[in-house]
Amino acid sequence: MEVDDLRQRLEHERQALPLSDHLLHSLVIDYQKVDVALEWQQQAADHHLVCFSDPLYPPLLKQLSDPPAVLFVKGCLEALALPYLAIVGSRNASPGGLQVAYQLAAEMSSMGFGICSGMAMGIDGAAHKACVEHQGRTVAVLGTGIETVYPRKHRQLYHDIQQQGCILSEFWPDVGPFAGNFPKRNRIISGLSLGTLVVEACRKSGSLITARLAMEQGREVFAVPGSILGGYHQGCHDLLRDGAKLVETAADIVEELASLTAYHLEELKLCHHIQQGEICNLPFSSLLASVGYETTSIDAVVEHSGKTIDLVLEQMLELELQGWVIAVPGGYVRVKRS
Repeated sequence: MEVDDLRQRLEHERQALPLSDHLLHSLVIDYQKVDVALEWQQQAADHHLVCFSDPLYPPLLKQLSDPPAVLFVKGCLEALALPYLAIVGSRNASPGGLQVAYQLAAEMSSMGFGICSGMAMGIDGAAHKACVEHQGRTVAVLGTGIETVYPRKHRQLYHDIQQQGCILSEFWPDVGPFAGNFPKRNRIISGLSLGTLVVEACRKSGSLITARLAMEQGREVFAVPGSILGGYHQGCHDLLRDGAKLVETAADIVEELASLTAYHLEELKLCHHIQQGEICNLPFSSLLASVGYETTSIDAVVEHSGKTIDLVLEQMLELELQGWVIAVPGGYVRVKRS
């Protein structure tokens, strides 16, 4: 991306964003920072700048009332094409909470979903780590600049995430950890995702901001229940009381996200950077989630997916040709991918 091109795009986005006149007039573009951003992009092949009008810009983010004008992305840019589940929760999570976050992230990853979180200590870190260790896709949305590793204990995780997914930020590369930026980045975590899962949170947890934003954005909200002692799950119980879906297994999440995943696929088809054949190669068809690792009858697939039998047979053939399932007597078996 050239300097003049980025400047023109930024100026266009400034006028195109659905913001009030007051906010638009308050936006001042510092072109020296633009030059800095372009220099950062040219430092490595895995450094990317994605503007709002770019076909690579995640379509779900475009639905926000205040989408980022520019995204700094470090790692695998293609990872943004996956349907994502946000997993958030307490920074001071219990061992049980960490285990649940890790397990659910690993299971959702095995079903073809990406996991989005904020790379914080606790639940965020457990969710990212599960994806890294199971070769799944994950996106870490930072509340700092893209080159600032925070917390420092996650420096290795920061590098590992880039191998299978990407690091993302709307802030200029050298921005440090300012408290006010973390709630702001939460709208991107929920905005990138079809749904947000809160694993463990007290009533004052910042993860509840992400859940509230997800509700306002019209996305699904999930919560894991826990003990009434200690107050570690009060935030989750409040969410459940307000209508969030109770989650015990990954199947509880997939059941709600199946229709939204289909919508996500249709949105991707409208993006010029992804051809039809490439979409078919992505392992996140909602139909795949309907097939188990033991023999699953075609009737069970039809019932679980909600699709017509003709469409199921057609798509199952496609999945079989791509090596995701095997036809066996009595139905289909899902193939374990390493």
